[in-house]
Amino acid sequence: MGTVLGAAALTVLTVPTNAHAASIACGGGTSTGRVAVNGCISAERDWLGDIPYRKVTAYVTLRNTGTRAVNVSYEAYWRTPGFDWQKLGSSRTSLGAGATVGPIEAGSKDRACDGVKVEIRVHAQVSGGAWSGWSPAATKQCQT
Repeated sequence: MGTVLGAAALTVLTVPTNAHAASIACGGGTSTGRVAVNGCISAERDWLGDIPYRKVTAYVTLRNTGTRAVNVSYEAYWRTPGFDWQKLGSSRTSLGAGATVGPIEAGSKDRACDGVKVEIRVHAQVSGGAWSGWSPAATKQCQT
């Protein structure tokens, strides 16, 4: 239970990769075994001529509370209200004992800046284990 609560404490992070890094909002946490999982989202604004759009990016943050390294697979999905979930991407990573990684980009999609809420959800699986529950995040924003 502490794993889930600790993971849920993450709220807003900034990816320090460059000067144009977008704010990332993280949703509630879930877990699979000893790995805590958080789904995170950003919506960075760009322009196509005079039309603003946003690059919606799903991220995953993983924290291993165990005493040994594990391999973790993860998937991200996205949707807008009224539509079905569509897969954005998937990957895997190795996570050392007690280590935290992320936010790691799990997929992205371009979407018009129209004020419609965009939702993402991620889940993860430790090698040979069951998939975690879904960790959701959402945004309506077009950040600069």
